Amino acid sequence: MERLKVLVVDDESRMRKLVRDFLVRKNFEVLEAGDGEEALDIFFQHKDIALIVLDVMMPKMDGWQVCREVRAYSRVPIIMLTARADESDELQGFELGVDEYIAKPFSPKILVARIEAILRRTNQLETGEVLSCGGIEVNKAAHQVLIDGKQVDLSYKEFELLTYFMENKGIALSREKILNNVWNYDYFGDARTIDTHVKKLRSKMGEKGDLIKTIWGMGYKLEAE
Repeated sequence: MERLKVLVVDDESRMRKLVRDFLVRKNFEVLEAGDGEEALDIFFQHKDIALIVLDVMMPKMDGWQVCREVRAYSRVPIIMLTARADESDELQGFELGVDEYIAKPFSPKILVARIEAILRRTNQLETGEVLSCGGIEVNKAAHQVLIDGKQVDLSYKEFELLTYFMENKGIALSREKILNNVWNYDYFGDARTIDTHVKKLRSKMGEKGDLIKTIWGMGYKLEAE
């Protein structure tokens, strides 16, 4: 399988190297840019970039402007990096069509996990149709769940929720992030609907329901075994 290309844009060479090293270990091809203008040059030279990791604060052209330029031509997934934990920045990013928003400092392993999750979601990363973790198997094509070899009947949303947890195992997910990805951005209800669905999902999963951990004040995480 041909390696997927990830464009890493950051004016700090040390940060680019850190991210590149982790991505190369996961068999990605990495392109680098040190500012926004260079990023756009590389993006339009290479038509097969699978995802962009984009810093906000950069010389010549900041990440917001780069994002606007890219979005005028492409829906390529974009992960924004920022040193500012500012809610208005995050909202601006999502309004511009950013797929993920990660504040510095961050764990490179978590960044790579989120890159892989986005690429699976956009069907660019071939990992097969069966997800497995701790005795749980989710067959996306057959829309079937097996726990310790026994079939478990889930509602459509429960299946989507479990699939999202499986695709992001080991990653803490906020209620808002779960809503945006499982219920999509057009859902305007109360985020507590997540709690109701998680409760039902846990009960149907029996003992394996304990693998879905509550992150108090934030959301949930599927503990990877």
